[in-house]
Amino acid sequence: MAKSVVVVGNFDGVHSGHVEVLRHAQSLAPELPLVVVTFWPHPMQVLRPEQAPKLLVDLPERLRLLKRAGAQEVRVVQFTRDVSTWSPEEFVSRVIDPLDPSHVVVGENFRFGYRASGTVETLRELGAGRFAVDAMPLVHIDGASTCSTLVREALDEGDVALAATHLGRHFRMQGVVVMGDQRGRELGFPTANLPVPPGMSVPADGVYAGWLTRLDQPDSKPLPAAISVGSNPTFQGLERRVETNVLDRTDLELYGVEIAVDFVDRLRGQITFAGIEALVEQMEADVARTRDILGLVA
Repeated sequence: MAKSVVVVGNFDGVHSGHVEVLRHAQSLAPELPLVVVTFWPHPMQVLRPEQAPKLLVDLPERLRLLKRAGAQEVRVVQFTRDVSTWSPEEFVSRVIDPLDPSHVVVGENFRFGYRASGTVETLRELGAGRFAVDAMPLVHIDGASTCSTLVREALDEGDVALAATHLGRHFRMQGVVVMGDQRGRELGFPTANLPVPPGMSVPADGVYAGWLTRLDQPDSKPLPAAISVGSNPTFQGLERRVETNVLDRTDLELYGVEIAVDFVDRLRGQITFAGIEALVEQMEADVARTRDILGLVA
């Protein structure tokens, strides 16, 4: 008897389209475990690193999101140049056959094997008599096809609301809080600072409304926050980072703490101010708008 239903894909971001693929796979044989096969690093990072896309989530977060979406097991294929030379037949024999699937579910544009020579039809031919193949169409929201590329482009434009529509959740950054310039504390707006990780997607420079959650405390609740992304041009800053001010809290000690920052909506782009007074006035306005966007009572 077959032992699993297998879903194969890259799953960067684990967006709403990916979640729908997993939901469909579960419905095919609910009594069987759902196994997801994914790849790390991104194949483009290995084959053409100069063209590799920035990722929406790191590997641990991808695994967490896949399991939250219903995967009982996630198999990570370490993508290397050697793996890229596998024929479609070799890919199936090495990766899919050991999972003994009744069904294999992929996206309708799924390609695999050397130079992406394998198609959905190739997979069906290779699985004939052993497993069925379901090819899922793209999910569409408001007339747009949900895909990781669309989410990246939305983030590049600062449209975190559009990104959230297709992700099925707010875009999130995670990391350990590092010491910054401490100017925010001096101005009355202390911030928790995260460096921008290389190779990862980050919203365009600007100011956003959102939430900060401590990840070192299991029962920690999201705290309302105004979030700045950029290099602090008013102070001739050079390092791009994410600075998060939790509204009405000056007592938080977050250095060395792992946090999550969720982006809800964009307030404005980044501005170079003529002086401290103008900066503080704008920060007060940003906090007021953040309250409105998050539905908070002043």
